[in-house]
Amino acid sequence: MNHTRANDLLPFRRRTGPDRVLVVGGGLAGLFTALRLAPLPVTVLTPKPLGEGSSSAWAQGGIAAAIGAGDHADAHAADTIAAGAGLTDPEVARVVTSEAGDRIRDLLSYGVPFDRELDGKLRLSQEAAHSARRIVRVDGDRAGKAVMAALIATVAKTPSISVLENVEAVELVKRDGRVVGLYATRSGGHGRASFLAGRAVVLATGGIGHLFRVTTNPAEARGGGLAMAARAGAIIADPEFVQFHPTAFDVSRDPAPLASEAIRGDGGRLVNRDGERFMPAIDPRGELAPRDVVARGVHREIAAGRGAFLDVRALDLAHNFPTAYDVCTEAGIDPAKQPIPIAPAAHYHMGGVSTDMRGRTSLTGLWACGEVACTGLHGANRLASNSLLEAVVFAARVAADIAADAPHWPAMGEIEAPETIAVPVVAPAEEARLLKRLREAMAAHVGVERTAETLKTALSSLVDISRIPASPALANMTTAAILIAAAAHERRESRGAHCRLDFPSAKEKGRHTFMTLSDAVGIAARVTGKTPFDAVDASGVRVRAADLAG
Repeated sequence: MNHTRANDLLPFRRRTGPDRVLVVGGGLAGLFTALRLAPLPVTVLTPKPLGEGSSSAWAQGGIAAAIGAGDHADAHAADTIAAGAGLTDPEVARVVTSEAGDRIRDLLSYGVPFDRELDGKLRLSQEAAHSARRIVRVDGDRAGKAVMAALIATVAKTPSISVLENVEAVELVKRDGRVVGLYATRSGGHGRASFLAGRAVVLATGGIGHLFRVTTNPAEARGGGLAMAARAGAIIADPEFVQFHPTAFDVSRDPAPLASEAIRGDGGRLVNRDGERFMPAIDPRGELAPRDVVARGVHREIAAGRGAFLDVRALDLAHNFPTAYDVCTEAGIDPAKQPIPIAPAAHYHMGGVSTDMRGRTSLTGLWACGEVACTGLHGANRLASNSLLEAVVFAARVAADIAADAPHWPAMGEIEAPETIAVPVVAPAEEARLLKRLREAMAAHVGVERTAETLKTALSSLVDISRIPASPALANMTTAAILIAAAAHERRESRGAHCRLDFPSAKEKGRHTFMTLSDAVGIAARVTGKTPFDAVDASGVRVRAADLAG
């Protein structure tokens, strides 16, 4: 692996080799794609040093795979479909669950130290809405960290992979209908972005959690890949479906630490301030009901003033869930003696850039995998521990598709594109003010429970923000937020993670949302009477309403 510092972009700016692949994102999906593409030359762009700023590294529960005695992929697929509330693609569920065992073996070959029983077999845990013990973990609740450490070590030994650290992609570049590269800048933005050419571009940029005030995601999970793809004209699927994890630690930290679902699987109980369990009255599965059900239960207890807490006094948290125990210790909480305060937090985006079974988007030359993609697996509500599984399964499929396509790539001459473009530089105080305003609007009005009125209020605030010059990162966040809020406004039903208090029932047959950015802009304009993205600079990084009209 070749490491390149952010200020060393120059040698890569005009790299137009016939087989250069650009992978945007250094999390599990991005690194797994790069490894599976070897020996094709790959450049990975990551906004932080490898291992930092990735939601993958923070994943606690583990990876779901039907590899235990008596379990089978069909059962795993059935659980996935049931959790998806009518929107999971059955064929995608079948393929992903049937390929799970092979991807676990790949991870083992990369050195991932999954927990084992005394007889050497992989230790399997139970999580909510799974019909069997099928969660492969590492050291209880440290799966993500261990998986990323193993992949980073393997990438370091792979000569075909170059890594550009502290680099952010800000805009995709199309020529003759094909994505041919992107503009990238040093993290934080310094006024100029450099052009990087790529015969194939893979988005593996993660999710959108940081659009919300309370989230379990790192700051880098802010919808950048979703927004770039949308601006380039890609079809976005089901953006309204945002999963809120019901048990984030309410300890005044941003991002909010996560209390793994596996804690409830091992006997953790949800109680209010009076010590009363509230989930059994809501769902017969109690604490192991699907996440959307539990999140709403927790949200309503807090809204009613009764508070919500995770009671783990009967568990050995220090031994079985060391990450959660460390959070408690840092917050001054003794989990052996007192319940832990919790709150729902934006955790995972089921929607994303629409892809097919090969990870291809609607734009030629652009693939997507991981949380930025919408493959059809998660439907309206992701099943626990299916996210890391989907990431590796589709990363392998993306790599296989690109490798099969590479021999047929036509000759590509010099790409007509400026070597650099200007990007807005905004005063830090103004940027912070706009960021806070955006996150507050999303949390207050596009959260666990929504109505037409709250969504109109959110869209009005987002439109106003979109008309103020901002950095590429904040412009991307605003674009992603408008896509989510606009789609949520148009889905007049409650389904999975999307709960409309003014439309509490699901319609008989589920439908997917497929929209472009132009569609979202039209919805926002109709609802608010104001046009998003008007009166912006002409750098090309921001989108103008006039550009979308065509």
